[in-house]
Amino acid sequence: MEPSVTLVRDYLTGLQDSICAALESEDGPGRFGSDEWSRPAGGGGRTRILSAGGVFEKAGVAFSHVEGSVLPSAASARRSDLSGGPWCALGVSLVIHPRNPYAPTSHANIRFFSTTAADGRPAWWFGGGFDLTPYYGFAEDAVHWHRTARDAVEPFGGGLHARFKAACDDYFFLRHRNEPRGIGGLFFDDFDELGFERSFGLARAVGDAFIPAYRPIVARRKATPHGEREREHQLRRRGRYVEFNLLQDRGTLFGLQSGGRTESILMSLPPLVRWDYGAAPLPGSPEARLVEEFLRPRDWLGGQK
Repeated sequence: MEPSVTLVRDYLTGLQDSICAALESEDGPGRFGSDEWSRPAGGGGRTRILSAGGVFEKAGVAFSHVEGSVLPSAASARRSDLSGGPWCALGVSLVIHPRNPYAPTSHANIRFFSTTAADGRPAWWFGGGFDLTPYYGFAEDAVHWHRTARDAVEPFGGGLHARFKAACDDYFFLRHRNEPRGIGGLFFDDFDELGFERSFGLARAVGDAFIPAYRPIVARRKATPHGEREREHQLRRRGRYVEFNLLQDRGTLFGLQSGGRTESILMSLPPLVRWDYGAAPLPGSPEARLVEEFLRPRDWLGGQK
C-alpha cells in the first residue's frame, strides 16, 4: 500500500472525536470546546479544550495538519537523509490534567510526517506513544498501564514493546533534574520499518489503546479523599511537567520552529502550577517515595501475561 495522507487524516480526526467523547463521559459535566484554526504558512487544525470540569481541571486534545517549504531541524531525531525541502505533518496530541492529586496526568500523541529524501525519493514515518505522570504511586495502576501498552504493540513484533518502553523511559527524563517525568509507557519515532500499511496499523493500535489504558485509572482515583498537602504536591510536580515541555520536548520545539500556532502548541500546560524555592518532600513520606522509588524505570509486568 502506498502512503496515504487522506487515510491518516481520517483516522486522526476520528481518534480526536472518540477520545473527547470518552473523556466527557468520565468527567460528567465537562464538555470540550472546539477551536478551528489555520495558519499563513500552510494548513491548520482543530484544538479541543475541556476546562474546569468535574474530574479534569484541564484536558486538551488537538488535531493538526500543517505543511511548509523548509523542514525544521526538530522534525527528525535520527534521519540525515532528508532534503530540507517541502513537508507535511499530521497528528493528534493530548494532555490531561485531572483535579484529584491521586489521578495521574497523561500525555499521548500519534503523528505522521511526509517529506522528500535528499535523493528525491519520498520519505515518511510515524511517531507517537503515550506516557503516565502520577503524583502518588499505585502499583496496580502501573501494571495496568504497561500491560495495555504491551498488548497494543505485541501483534506487530515481539521486540517492539521492550524497545518502545525503553525509548519512553529515556525520552521523558528531565536531564536537569536527573529524574524521570513519570512511569513511561510507549515512545516511537521515525518509524517506517513495517511498510506503510503495517506501520499505520501500529500507530492506530497505539492511538486506540490510550483510553483503555488511562480511563480505568482515572475512574479508580478521581474521588480519592485528599487535602492541601496533596494538592500542593500535585502543583509542584506539575512544575516538572512544564519544565520538560518547554525545555526538552521535540514536539513543542517543532511546533514553534515551524511557525505553528502558539496557543495550540502550549495547550499542554496545566492551568495551575507552583515552584517553591528549596521545597522538598518529608523523608519517608509518600511524596518522597514517588521520586525515590516509584518513578524509577522497571519492568512492571515481570513476565506477566
